[in-house]
Amino acid sequence: MEFDVVILGGGSGGYACALRASQLGLKVALIEKDKLGGTCLHRGCIPTKALLHAGEIADNTRDAGEFGVKAEFKGIDMSAVNTYKDGVISRLHKGLQGLVKSRAVTYVEGSGKLAAKDTVEVNGQRYKGKNVVLATGSYARTLPGLDIDGKQILTSDHALHLDYVPKSVIVLGGGVIGCEFASVWKSFGAEVTIIEALPHLVALEDESSSKQLERAFRKRGINFELGSKFTGATKSASGVTVTLENGKTFTADMLLVAVGRGPTSANLGYEAQGIKMDRGYVLVDNKCRTNIPGIFAVGDLIPTLQLAHVGFAEGILVAEEIAGFNPRPINYDGVPRVTYSEPEVASVGLTTAAAKAKGYEVVELNYDLAGNGKAQILKTAGSVKLVAEKNGPVLGIHMVGSRVGELLAEAQLIFNWQADAEDVAPLIHAHPTLSEAMGEAHLALAGKALHAHG
Repeated sequence: MEFDVVILGGGSGGYACALRASQLGLKVALIEKDKLGGTCLHRGCIPTKALLHAGEIADNTRDAGEFGVKAEFKGIDMSAVNTYKDGVISRLHKGLQGLVKSRAVTYVEGSGKLAAKDTVEVNGQRYKGKNVVLATGSYARTLPGLDIDGKQILTSDHALHLDYVPKSVIVLGGGVIGCEFASVWKSFGAEVTIIEALPHLVALEDESSSKQLERAFRKRGINFELGSKFTGATKSASGVTVTLENGKTFTADMLLVAVGRGPTSANLGYEAQGIKMDRGYVLVDNKCRTNIPGIFAVGDLIPTLQLAHVGFAEGILVAEEIAGFNPRPINYDGVPRVTYSEPEVASVGLTTAAAKAKGYEVVELNYDLAGNGKAQILKTAGSVKLVAEKNGPVLGIHMVGSRVGELLAEAQLIFNWQADAEDVAPLIHAHPTLSEAMGEAHLALAGKALHAHG
């Protein structure tokens, strides 16, 4: 069977490429060994955010008295939580299946392998494409010597299917995945300790954001040990004991290994076809083209930001490149990023350190959410931090607080359109909203501070 595009992998990058390519009149085959939607829909973004929302409701119930509402928190019914979570996934999965069908994409179930530079083989059947797109995604990484059993020592894949709330958990890894699960389990009533080898939680974020999250986690009673490497874990009938390089030990009922995700590329025929790789990642140029003409790669398989929305964008870019549209390459600095813990951490653009490293003369502005009416109503703390070039555009926006992820829509426009504070300051923001904090920060940076000192 011959196609204009054969896509190996039906996750965010793969299905986005299929939908856009079909929209552009190309004949498309989409191959997926598991479920359409991939990691994000079934084992990542969607289920974790459903758990986080359940955790938010649990916390709101506990704190209802602070708002004059009489409510009693009686506990977590994990069976019901999972039913809710799985219902969200199921509805989105069915909708996605309908979309793919409506676009006349040839959907193939089975494990595919790159059999030639223009051919993917699935279940003994060969699918030939003028173009091949590799979108085989990622897997949950572990560390040498860890015995992942899915019960006492588990990855995020296992954690999403727990039918009970553990009494105590050690989370190995203080990045996005680790902090989100720590937040969920604390909301559900578990004792949580995060172990992170780097000096800060969510270490890829601006240091000021990391420090604010750490303060908020301390206030919530989430424990963490920073700056010391993991050396080993031992299991016993009573739990798991983790040992660190500094000699400290921590014991809990369960250990979640949240040390990131690695590219799924082994034994798929990539190297055999001469595709350049690095540590399992497929190497591409700024149009997601590999070194082999006609072969592209997108999503977690390539060394770009491992985010579903990046996969969507890369899939669309490749479809448009194949169709001859010559799309503009993605500016990865302009990609919005969110850690959906409580509080949330959200950002777009450069951190202060990255901006200085690029040679910019940097000015900073911190707007405290204490001056924002909606933040007071929600009883959340945090800030909006602007990183800007002196007498120039905004280079980065970094936010901490409940629901600040929703402010990224405006933040990414400010960064990607290279606006400066004077461009944003005249824009009127609805009152009372959290979005006012964005306006207030730019007013202050432009020297026109309203609800802020200075």
